[in-house]
Amino acid sequence: MKKFLIAGATSGVGKTSATLGIISALVQRGYSVQPYKVGPDYVDTKFHSRVSGHASRNVDDYLIPDDDTLKYLFEKDTQDIDLGIVEGVMGLYDGLGSDKDAHSTASMAKKLDLPVILIVSGKSISTSTAAVVKGFVDFDSEVNIAGVIINNVMSENHFNLIKAAVNRYCPNTPVLGYMKFNKELELPSRQLGLVPDDEVDSVDKKIQGLSKIVSETIDLDAILKLASSSKLEYQGTFENEINKLHPNKISIGIAKDEAFNFYYRDNLELLENLGVKLVPFSPVADKSLPDVDALWLGGGYPEEKSQQLADNTSMKQQIRDFSNAGKPIFAECGGLMYLGKDLNNEDGSRHEMAGIFDGSSHMTKRLRKFGYCQAIPEQDCFIGIKGSTVYGHEFHHSTFEPNSPESLKTILTMEKYRDGVLASTWVGGYQYKHTFASYLHIHFYQSVELAKAIFKSMGVL
Repeated sequence: MKKFLIAGATSGVGKTSATLGIISALVQRGYSVQPYKVGPDYVDTKFHSRVSGHASRNVDDYLIPDDDTLKYLFEKDTQDIDLGIVEGVMGLYDGLGSDKDAHSTASMAKKLDLPVILIVSGKSISTSTAAVVKGFVDFDSEVNIAGVIINNVMSENHFNLIKAAVNRYCPNTPVLGYMKFNKELELPSRQLGLVPDDEVDSVDKKIQGLSKIVSETIDLDAILKLASSSKLEYQGTFENEINKLHPNKISIGIAKDEAFNFYYRDNLELLENLGVKLVPFSPVADKSLPDVDALWLGGGYPEEKSQQLADNTSMKQQIRDFSNAGKPIFAECGGLMYLGKDLNNEDGSRHEMAGIFDGSSHMTKRLRKFGYCQAIPEQDCFIGIKGSTVYGHEFHHSTFEPNSPESLKTILTMEKYRDGVLASTWVGGYQYKHTFASYLHIHFYQSVELAKAIFKSMGVL
């Protein structure tokens, strides 16, 4: 598998549009493409999967701190893949804090030996683009910026002016082409990210338009030539340890619909490889639970379907009965909101939820929590023993508050560090019998210990 990474000079520069256009154009040429996303984002990967026909994977060295495991996951199941295309996150050198190597796209490029194609905006700029490119190239000589694409240019003449400047002042960094500004092909945003692909009007038409632009104004042959064919060295230690386990043959109901759909593909496949049967169900539309041993309610946008969730009283009652019977339920973010007593939208509307936890969700205009954090259980719980550390991320425009301190107590101490300094701390996470819910999103490949703890709680072990 040959590979390369598409990075941006900044957030919002058009990384995803360029990535989708390039993937689509190469698929139309007959190449099989395995897409990846740097960082924890769930939505961009859905677009990747839609265009490539292969489930996109997240590569994240905060959620997956072991480099051996990261490399294994990157190359897993790629024997029949022609190209691995990785989309970066934020700006190339942006990460956690001020360290350019702290969970940044640049750091990932170095770990996975990926040549970088840098996307730079041409909006309201010409020769100064060369200064931007030169700054990125010189900032870290270990990052191989193999080419540049100029996005949001107004005309071919505008592009030629930018290209001449970059060629003059950055002669070793080829300009691979450009994408002309086109308002009609913009992908809509929500909460600092894209609106999920299945909610975008005429999404396939937009992607076809991006593919056409890429085919006409970007040198795909040059991109194929700069792609790296280097092999990564790894032991696959995590997988070797997991293969020693003796799992129970169980089934897990996994909430998958318009309200709940944020799951890492690697997490799902890990369970499936252990013989777990994953049974999708819809808290929005289904009237009854499937016959399963455990439930998993992932993240998503339950606020977008709050009325339908509230109206589905039979589903809520069955989930309450499931929880009261002591059967395992694992809920992340949107799942937490659903298991609370009610969900309150910004318009003032209140919607009754499943009511397992005596707390209320309130949607907020501003982002309440964003980014990487670590959870320390204050007692043995679903995700680990007391005092252990679980790495994850939170991203939500809502709060979840107990209706009284006596009726619902938190079980996690949450911490965020930047540049090695504790930047903030808060509390979260709730457990009732074998039902656990928090805002935290977790990657099971973080460590064998974490995976075993969660699998034991789910009944897999």
